[in-house]
Amino acid sequence: MKIKALIPNLFTMLNLFCGCVALVMISNLNFDWAFFFVCLGIFFDFFDGFFARKFGVAGPLGVQLDSLADMVTSGVVPGYTIYRFLNEIDIDEFVINHCIYQYKGADYIPYLGFVITLGACYRLAKFNIDTRQSDSFIGLPTPANALFFTSLPLLHIIPDNVNDAVNLNFTLLKIVLVVLVFLSAYVMNAEIPLFSLKIKNFSFAKYKLQIFFLALSILLLAFLQILAVPLIIIIYVLLSVINNIVTKKASV
Repeated sequence: MKIKALIPNLFTMLNLFCGCVALVMISNLNFDWAFFFVCLGIFFDFFDGFFARKFGVAGPLGVQLDSLADMVTSGVVPGYTIYRFLNEIDIDEFVINHCIYQYKGADYIPYLGFVITLGACYRLAKFNIDTRQSDSFIGLPTPANALFFTSLPLLHIIPDNVNDAVNLNFTLLKIVLVVLVFLSAYVMNAEIPLFSLKIKNFSFAKYKLQIFFLALSILLLAFLQILAVPLIIIIYVLLSVINNIVTKKASV
């Protein structure tokens, strides 16, 4: 076997390794380092496909390895991130002090974070047998979804001493997170065409949407830093939906 045939799979293994390290970081509540290793894993995930196509060594083994590695880095990691993050948002004291009925299932709410993992697993299985997604995506890709959720804990700092109003915000935050979890599982598997970010030859007329999105993403990252990450993912989905509507109307 030629060495170049092993290079894509090596990058896939590095993606998987980064996902494993990210899980350790989350276990220690080091959400910033977990986010870093997810980004690094996605970087390796991009280049395994790049080298497989460049060297002409793409094959079924690489496809399966890629999905298995993505299942960890872009499936298990974001699910575990939200599980641990939801555990850090404690509403029990607020509920008891205000004589509101204590929901017996409250301790189980963090487990809903793994709905992300289930949705990612289903999407990856669909992706492997869907021939329509060679140049574009149908449904939100799991790496983009992973970036969205692993960046969220970095936007929120839980203070040591909180008053009732802040606790109420924690309650709202918990509800919003659970809604986002279920929404993400849907968006990953929905029949929503998303424009491709692959620019094969520079043509402003052909790739103006991609160029606009990339330029906007760079500006957001420059001014908003980590806050830009979830915003970029949301903008990507919204722009795709708007583009689909405009394209459909133009073809009528």
